[in-house]
Amino acid sequence: MTEATIFPQLEIPDTMAAGPGPGHTDPRILKRFAGAGMADHMQADVLRGMIECKLMLRTVMGTQNVHTFGVAGTGWSGLDCLFSAVMPGDKVVVFVNGTFSGIDGLTLRMKAATAEELAASPMDPQPASVTIMTVPHGQSVTVEIVEAALAEHKPKWAAMAHWETGSGRINDLRGFSDACVSHGVIGLVDAVSSLGVEDFRIDDFPGVHGWASCPQKGICCLPLTYAPVSFTDRYIANLRHTGCRTFVHHPILEARHWGIVDGKDVEKGIYHRTHSAYAVAAFHEALRITLQQTVAGRAKSYAFHEAALRDAVTAMGCKVTSNMTSLVVLNLPDRLAGREMELVQACRASGFGIWPTLSEPVQVRIGILNLLNQNAIGDIVNRFGTALNRMGAEIDMERINDRLEKHYQTMIAAE
Repeated sequence: MTEATIFPQLEIPDTMAAGPGPGHTDPRILKRFAGAGMADHMQADVLRGMIECKLMLRTVMGTQNVHTFGVAGTGWSGLDCLFSAVMPGDKVVVFVNGTFSGIDGLTLRMKAATAEELAASPMDPQPASVTIMTVPHGQSVTVEIVEAALAEHKPKWAAMAHWETGSGRINDLRGFSDACVSHGVIGLVDAVSSLGVEDFRIDDFPGVHGWASCPQKGICCLPLTYAPVSFTDRYIANLRHTGCRTFVHHPILEARHWGIVDGKDVEKGIYHRTHSAYAVAAFHEALRITLQQTVAGRAKSYAFHEAALRDAVTAMGCKVTSNMTSLVVLNLPDRLAGREMELVQACRASGFGIWPTLSEPVQVRIGILNLLNQNAIGDIVNRFGTALNRMGAEIDMERINDRLEKHYQTMIAAE
């Protein structure tokens, strides 16, 4: 019998998470997480926290949907819950313009595939009932694209990512919603990257009946807490009629854990899956912070600081192709073209966590999630410029920093 190997304790250093997510978690959230007492899941404050979380989440999302709550896990869990109502043979149109909307498309192909279609290609089914509308990398899904696809294919469901982090593009949510209303389609939206960053109210988009986000981007609350979801009465009524092939991510059953029963809030917390006191405390604090800052205030701050970062990297000779306000996606200066992965790996090795795109063409992604101050943006700019210079870019960082300072002064004055 061999002796078991006991590895040294894991020490993970602080790094600058300057990618598309996860974002930097506010120290107040970490304090609530670590400071929660050892409590069972039916302890009175845990139950109170869950009730308050769902109520605050409705305000953050801008909705009166009763079926608004958090799915335990990452954004993948929330998306799986969102797509759970799609049944084999259902007619679906999915709009894809990057890596993550592409994964949404794969998920929906798996959900809508018949038993025979799934067996024919279990990991990559090609159901006849699903149409994938592919928009080239670096371009947005427009109302014209959505309108034409829904008019031609006449699906039951349509799905789109609001902000596609893979390419840094914002898609036309208003056009998507209007087209769904016009054609009687049930719209589903992946809001993983936009919730808590852009100022919008989901109730203003009546063509969208299901929404899913994540805890670690706009909400900035640790990857493994709760993925926000929200469903309209129409979505829930459809689900009651058809059922779905899941228990864990069944939207109606999942809602019961949050005291949502038969379309109504119960007065007190009820028995539920074993949600941790730590996760509830952290999520509760994240929502409190979001409401204190206001969604509109956060959106304004993201736009303000993204403009400064965009200007600085453009002055370094990079070409920005994104239009999100939490993420800059760029092509390197011509003399460094093709060395994107080398740059990303060098930055990550130094504790500066930027990302490449995960689909072709390879670009560089720099995020500012919860890094909304001049010092943080200046740090990002200097780390990035230093890394480029180590590769031979010959950027005058004194000039860049002067430009950044003037940019901030101009922006502040304009306020």
